[in-house]
Amino acid sequence: MLKEEMGFPPKVYQFLVGTFAALGSLLYGYDLTIVAEVVSSGSFLSYFNPTTTEIGLVASLLTAGAFVGAGLAYPCSDYFGRRATILAGGRFIAGVSIGVLTMIVPIYQAELVHPNIRGLVTGLQQFMLGIGGVCGSWISYGTYVSFADNRQWRIPLGIQIIPAALLSGLIFLFPESPRWLISQGQLEKGLKTLARLHANGDTSDPWILAEYEQIKAQVAAEKEHSQVKIYEWITNKSNFRRLLLASAMQAATQMTGISAIQYYSVTIFKQIGIDGTDTLRYQAINSIIGLLGEFVLMMVVDKIGRRKIVVGGNLAMCLTYVISTILLAQFPPETNNTGAHWGFIIMTWMYNFCFSSSMGPLSWMIPAEIFDTATRAKGVAIGCMVSFAFNTMIGQVTPIGMANSGWRFYILFVVCNFANAIFFWAMLPETKQLPLEEMKKLFTESPWFIGNSTKSKNQVTETSILAERIKNEGLEDKRGMTEQMEVTA
Repeated sequence: MLKEEMGFPPKVYQFLVGTFAALGSLLYGYDLTIVAEVVSSGSFLSYFNPTTTEIGLVASLLTAGAFVGAGLAYPCSDYFGRRATILAGGRFIAGVSIGVLTMIVPIYQAELVHPNIRGLVTGLQQFMLGIGGVCGSWISYGTYVSFADNRQWRIPLGIQIIPAALLSGLIFLFPESPRWLISQGQLEKGLKTLARLHANGDTSDPWILAEYEQIKAQVAAEKEHSQVKIYEWITNKSNFRRLLLASAMQAATQMTGISAIQYYSVTIFKQIGIDGTDTLRYQAINSIIGLLGEFVLMMVVDKIGRRKIVVGGNLAMCLTYVISTILLAQFPPETNNTGAHWGFIIMTWMYNFCFSSSMGPLSWMIPAEIFDTATRAKGVAIGCMVSFAFNTMIGQVTPIGMANSGWRFYILFVVCNFANAIFFWAMLPETKQLPLEEMKKLFTESPWFIGNSTKSKNQVTETSILAERIKNEGLEDKRGMTEQMEVTA
């Protein structure tokens, strides 16, 4: 394995594993970005002569395939394991593989890492998506200005195979999820993987033993109620709340308007009189700004928490849409107002920063961490399917809405961003640094209406849980509690 060969400390190893797994998101981000150049390039339009509806299909069919992939990933990940499913996703066709990867990668990351850095590592999903976006933007810009023939769009589409090939070829260097191994009865292998991830391979480490016993106890309890029936997703308070939040998080993310901007940025810029290579250059700059936002989120999410960022991010995006809509309404393209054009471009950049530092990463992070082992794969799969369903819908209706409604179409996103902020302020509990094994308890005991109460009174941390287990089961050793906390934290 990679860690034994290179001698990485536990946290560095966890971060590297999470980074590698997030290559699937790089593929998704790349494809989301190049579609804007593809559907606007002159050679593509002359070659296919598409209608507005057909352009919508080009943008939305990828996510329709991803919808199928997200559904397939749930049974595959529970049966074959998280790692094998990533391999299958890396080798499958683009749309379905993206669905597989975006569903399973956050689960794999969340199950491997310590709660203290879970936000950082699962945030890599969106960060790598941003890197894919930067690559896609500048590659698309380069081919657009360099070629006048079909290479404008064939080259960007062909490059998609590179991250998929890397993910497929290198996955065997990285470990399976220890929680999945233990749930499949591979106890010794699960213990060794836990030790490799958190304690330099020391299977006698008391904190590793405590974590191992905690996972075993949870798996045993879940197997007593092995299959969550369909009706139990509704009748069980904890299951229903988590499924509702995961689905709402994904739907709300799409209704911020991000897919409309990603797919049709060129068309949107044309509405204010910006055309030609300028549109792709501004979009490429926008992708760098988004990447900066994702980096900021990764640095602060484990300190500030999820809830404040979700609410604040939606309010900030609402404000940028309000200003953008006013600019579009007051200064149509024929006015040729350079100041208004720049104001709109800056609002687009600010919107992307706000999205990338809030809902973008958290829409993957929160669903991956709120479910227990028995429900995680199915719950995240349903959430991803909701995301891709809404993504497909937005991709299909946006060109029609922009053509028929003009600036009024953007009022939809003003309303949705504001509604998102209110909903998550009322309904989303804080999950910062809470162990995965305690999520069920949180969603059972915390009130439905959260409001200004950001924590359940019974919320605990990984350190307090494992300290109690070590004390109760006599797992202390001569090195003492403080040193053990340093090893596993």
